Amino acid sequence: MTQKLNLPPRPLNGGCQCRQVRFLLNAPPVLFYICHCRSCQKQSASAFGQSLRVNRAALSVSGKLKAVEKTADSGNTMKYEFCPDCGTRLFHSRSAYKDTLNIKAGCLDDTGWLVPAAHIWTKSKQNWVQIPHDALTYETQPENYEAIAARWQEMTGNIS
Repeated sequence: MTQKLNLPPRPLNGGCQCRQVRFLLNAPPVLFYICHCRSCQKQSASAFGQSLRVNRAALSVSGKLKAVEKTADSGNTMKYEFCPDCGTRLFHSRSAYKDTLNIKAGCLDDTGWLVPAAHIWTKSKQNWVQIPHDALTYETQPENYEAIAARWQEMTGNIS
């Protein structure tokens, strides 16, 4: 059975560790997933990365960002945006998705409501990480995110 969750009221707020960069999200997230690839593990210095996909038009950012482009485990060129003062990575995107980007969900002020719709790159997950047996999972990069978006809509009742 798919876990149901209630999205918090908007705007959703977040930012970097030093608070020099802040953001507001004025629309519901498109989807939320956990990535277990080695790039996300290294970026987060942890077991995985949290990706909250949002519509760019609904996001407002204050403060200066720095950006770098790198090739991810998927082979896609990724743009990573972070605070130049404290180094907190806040967003990532790729050119295939012009209207959306991913917020690194741990940067939200309130993370208590987050429940992932899927786990990707599970072949790279840390051995101690336990993924629920009924979770939507992908060993590597999904061909598209349609099933993840459908699961998110089922969980939230939200159609973005």
